[in-house]
Amino acid sequence: MVPANALSTGAVFAMTPLMAQLTENIAFYEQQAKSGSIDPFYYDRLMVYYRKHKEYKKELILINKALKTFADHFKKQTDEILAVAKSKAAIKRLSEKINRSAGLVDKKGNPHYMPEPMVRWIKRKKTVQEKISRSKSL
Repeated sequence: MVPANALSTGAVFAMTPLMAQLTENIAFYEQQAKSGSIDPFYYDRLMVYYRKHKEYKKELILINKALKTFADHFKKQTDEILAVAKSKAAIKRLSEKINRSAGLVDKKGNPHYMPEPMVRWIKRKKTVQEKISRSKSL
C-alpha cells in the first residue's frame, strides 16, 4: 500500500529514473570492459552486478578478461621501460638480482607480489568456479 503523501511528493516515481540509470551504467561498464580499459572500477562494478544477479558464468568470463587485460598491461609497461634503456641486458640482470635479494621473486623468477585488483580477482575466481561446479552437481 502506497502512503497518500508519497504520490504528491513523487517518491514512488523516483525509482524509475534510478533503475534506468543503473541499466545505462551497466551498459557503459560492459563497454569499458570490452574495450580493455585499465581502470579496475568498471570490472569491480560489473562483478558485483553479476554476483547479485547470480550470473556466475558471466562473472567468470569477466574475471578472466580482467586478469588477462591487467597482466598484459603490466607486461607491456615493463617492456616499454626496457625498450627505452640503452643497456637492456644489464638492466634486466640488475633488476633480477634486486628482486631476488628483496624477496620479490622466487628462485625461478616468478613474482611473489601481484598488484591489488589481481589478487582479489584471483580469489573471487576460485569462489565463482566453486559455485558453478556446485550448481552443476545439483
